[in-house]
Amino acid sequence: MLKMRGPVGPEGSGVVCECDDVFLTEVQRVVSVYKERPEDLVQALHDVQSLRNYLPREALRVVARTLDVPESRVYGVATFYSMFSTSPRGRHIIRICESAPCHVAGAAEIINSLLNELGVEMGGTTSDGIFTVETSSCLGVCGVAPAIMIDDTVYGNLVSEDLPAVLRRYR
Repeated sequence: MLKMRGPVGPEGSGVVCECDDVFLTEVQRVVSVYKERPEDLVQALHDVQSLRNYLPREALRVVARTLDVPESRVYGVATFYSMFSTSPRGRHIIRICESAPCHVAGAAEIINSLLNELGVEMGGTTSDGIFTVETSSCLGVCGVAPAIMIDDTVYGNLVSEDLPAVLRRYR
């Protein structure tokens, strides 16, 4: 098993990730679909991230080799877009909208309640590895503010009392 030190960033310093040959072969298989279309790098990275919910550095190297693009370009794209992560995350990603409409509608209370319920800080992952909590500048659902998104599902018009039932759906 290949162990490597991951990039240092705001989410932690030098996370050790384990990228075994089976995983790296799967990354290559997933990315090979885009071999003749390196302009589809963003979609290729989405597909790779779906394997482990983040993009290990060694997987980015495989993407670069397979698509025949510079590793710096692949890493630049992976770190530019907020929907990608180069650090390990929980099985489910909770994005909390911090836009003005959500803020006015009570997002601060939802944020505090959610973080207390999960026992994490913003950007953190629960000890059981189920949830990672991240902020989003806008989820595009201002009509149902305050809102959160878990994976691809939006929950709007939230009050703190709604959170335990919402979270139970993912445990």
